[in-house]
Amino acid sequence: MSRMNVHGTVADGFEPVREEFTAMVAEQDGQAGAQLTAYVRGRRVVDLWSGDEADGDTLTAVYSSTKGAATLVTALLVQEGVLDLDEPVARHWPEFAAAGKDTITLRDVLTHRSGVIGIDGGLSAAELADDAVIASCLAGQRPYWRPGSAYGYGGFVTFAIVNEVIRRVTGHSLQQLYDERIRIPYGLDLFLGLPAAEEQRFRPIQWWTATPEQETAFWSNLPGPHSILGIGYGLNSTPPLDQVAFANTRAVRANGPASAGGVGSARGLAGLYAAAVWGLDGRPPLLKPDTVAEFAQLHSSGSDLVRGAQGNYALGFQAKGLRYTFLSANAFGHDGSAGSESFADPVSGIAFGYTRRRFGFAWSYPEHDRLAAAVHRAAIAAIAA
Repeated sequence: MSRMNVHGTVADGFEPVREEFTAMVAEQDGQAGAQLTAYVRGRRVVDLWSGDEADGDTLTAVYSSTKGAATLVTALLVQEGVLDLDEPVARHWPEFAAAGKDTITLRDVLTHRSGVIGIDGGLSAAELADDAVIASCLAGQRPYWRPGSAYGYGGFVTFAIVNEVIRRVTGHSLQQLYDERIRIPYGLDLFLGLPAAEEQRFRPIQWWTATPEQETAFWSNLPGPHSILGIGYGLNSTPPLDQVAFANTRAVRANGPASAGGVGSARGLAGLYAAAVWGLDGRPPLLKPDTVAEFAQLHSSGSDLVRGAQGNYALGFQAKGLRYTFLSANAFGHDGSAGSESFADPVSGIAFGYTRRRFGFAWSYPEHDRLAAAVHRAAIAAIAA
């Protein structure tokens, strides 16, 4: 695939990032429909895209990269003293105390230590499209392990709990606060609830392409739907959740469930982290340095009961300093199932956003490492110059 199939711009010194992105697109035969954006200390230095029917303004599902936006709302409220991380959730939501959940704190939820990762019998796609419905279903559920004794990723439900606390404390939903305080003021192309007027920019995602032998081997080796992993990823419903159909459903996009229903672009993802730490387009940073330090601090590491070695968490965010060892120890962000990636590195000054419109086979995205490393090398070289 030629360079002509990659569009966009890079700042001086970031040409190697374009070369890496171009090579990645060629290797994927153009199937990913990818976007890559990066900022260094609030200045956009990379803005690239490729793929049919796509440009830099194209929006697509970002799955759990949504959790980064939801965590930023939470961090703002903690910074202002509206939320207390170590108060029991049930103090504001009494129904949540049922079935041994009375001592679970907001910190437990944000660090995936609550044990509340789904419900017995599962949640349908329609239920998972609405945080209020998820919360009502979770209220009576017993945790799947003793809270605080271990951690495991609740891919589709974690931030419905956070949202319910926010709604009861402030009278507003997490999505409303995100729009009013973050997305609109900072002009971010990252939505937790996509307006109908923006629908023309949305492009659906697709499953990976694989040989019949690969498909058979993959699906035959999946854990059972009622295993911890199955519950964490919504496979214990009837029928099991179809991740592609879920993200491509208008109700999901319209509601923007805070765990996995976000819609955006690489510009939106990178802009979110630039706005959080350094500010954007003349606007000040959303978070104070002490708040950044608290939410970037590693809380849960070792073996995630759901995701295994992949699960390392700060507070709401993934601990990206463990995922990418060339980044600083307090780098933080969140990826998403269809292949999106996003993070901030407070030391190197990088805010990174990447999207793709096709799942990688077996949820594998080796280009994340390559693109993140290329951006980091260019940023460090620019600082040294």
